[in-house]
Amino acid sequence: MRAIALLLPFALTATPALAAEPAAKGGQIQIPHELTDPATGEKLGRMAGVLARALMDMPVGELQAAVEGRDATAADRRRTVRDIAGGDRNLDHKVETQVAEAMPRLQAGMQAMAASLPAIMATLQQAAEQMEGTIDRARANLPDPTYPKR
Repeated sequence: MRAIALLLPFALTATPALAAEPAAKGGQIQIPHELTDPATGEKLGRMAGVLARALMDMPVGELQAAVEGRDATAADRRRTVRDIAGGDRNLDHKVETQVAEAMPRLQAGMQAMAASLPAIMATLQQAAEQMEGTIDRARANLPDPTYPKR
């Protein structure tokens, strides 16, 4: 559960990087400002806390009843993730504390990802070029279907 709340912001952050236009051959990749801005990490941390609280209030009792192969009762319809997690009254505070403690790692991870993105893109470009060369060589070795048979 905690992993989902902490990894979802990374998935949301990667979207601008994927939407960026690829660099020209031999050119430098343009890293979106959102990936290098420290404020983005703080914003994602706030979002993770709100998202975790929303997930804790999600009703799951009917789903649990369906998995168990029985009809849902009124109590099942009211059961949330928070109830299954033990109904801890301090759960929101604990989640916010964990998010606050994870914030420096989140920001460091974003900065490391942004720093390594140009190298990753260059490596992927080289791999694509090598694959194209391999495919061209393989295609050249295919027999010509119009060549007369003896």
